[in-house]
Amino acid sequence: MGLLPELHYPSVPELIAVARALARERPSLCALRQVGVSRAGRPLHLLSVGHARRAVLVVAGAHANEPTGGSTLLALAERVLHERELRSGTAWHFLLCADPDGASLHVTPTPRSLLDYHLGFYRPAGPEQPEWSPSVLPPDRLPPETRALTGVIDEVRPYLQVTLHGTDLGGSWVQLTRDVPGLAEPFAKSAAELHIPVETGASDAAGWPASGPGVRVMPGPDSGVAYPSMPDDARHSTWYHAHRYGGLTAVVEVPMWASDLVDDPAPHPAPAAAMRRLAHRLQRDALQVDQVLAEALPRLDGTGGPLLRAARWALELIPGLAADWIDTPPVDTTMAYVGSVDAFGRRLPLRAAAMLLRVLRAADDRAAPGLEQLVVAWCDAFAKRFRARWVPLEHQVEHQSRTVLAAALHARDRTT
Repeated sequence: MGLLPELHYPSVPELIAVARALARERPSLCALRQVGVSRAGRPLHLLSVGHARRAVLVVAGAHANEPTGGSTLLALAERVLHERELRSGTAWHFLLCADPDGASLHVTPTPRSLLDYHLGFYRPAGPEQPEWSPSVLPPDRLPPETRALTGVIDEVRPYLQVTLHGTDLGGSWVQLTRDVPGLAEPFAKSAAELHIPVETGASDAAGWPASGPGVRVMPGPDSGVAYPSMPDDARHSTWYHAHRYGGLTAVVEVPMWASDLVDDPAPHPAPAAAMRRLAHRLQRDALQVDQVLAEALPRLDGTGGPLLRAARWALELIPGLAADWIDTPPVDTTMAYVGSVDAFGRRLPLRAAAMLLRVLRAADDRAAPGLEQLVVAWCDAFAKRFRARWVPLEHQVEHQSRTVLAAALHARDRTT
């Protein structure tokens, strides 16, 4: 981030400008090139540092609403360029943004609150997400961003792919497609030093084996899933593409706002009852958004815009997910897990409402003021329930960077 004028989440043009400056600074070591185009024709850029055959691939921007990764990618690229030992026997490749179309629609570069973040919110529907699309689409219908990403993996054959993700509110955790012994200790130490809670019961990794607190190993292809209704199965994502070459993927998550409620390993006194209660609230909240959508839809000009597609896709997930929570025994009975599910249950209808609000505002629709009141109330309740505290951007980036470097070191030792 040293080449950015101030601390903020950089736009894709800013990422490209800094990458070009780095390539000009050390042209013998550093190269920037286009590796594909998005659905809308935006270029996808890869910054490469070093010339070794052994490689690490770092991917930012797979989810438009998780902006920390762009800042982390720039910080890592500068470090690798200027610290010789990081390049010893290893080339580093940085995909600047896996979804530039999505990044153009998520417009909160310096959010001051959860409400501010959600008023500019965008996260595409599952089939339009580069990493997740292989889990919901046949191979002949994959978007060009996915093909560009897998093409880079085929070319550089990384022993480690790291994809930089994040969450709006919660803690930090790591998901691995194969275990990386030794990673949990430096990950936990970094989080503690920077006062970032470790999300020990992340609902995203429900039921997965733990390599250490907050470090989860994804299940094998023959194992079951915690939420059968969810269409996006990590085992069919681009994360497993590196396995073709003996590599693995680490997904490094870091929060924008922290909550210590997701770092409580104590047993929950009544997890099944809590899950049912959260499911009913999820259904109730989704119904409120559905009603606004149904009432406003006849007045909207067309139904195919990305914001509306994404809002409807999120709403369509909710009935099955709520049924999973009611009908399936909890895979984790800790306070941390129930807290993570609580956050997820608030997040999904809030995101749908926020994206629908942007559509209604753009159309100057009469339903916008009422929906805005709902978004304001839900953001306030979310922040209060989880006692949200902002994680300074430099801490978000430092923790994610440290975790990437630790993963590269320990995964290299695993493969040598």
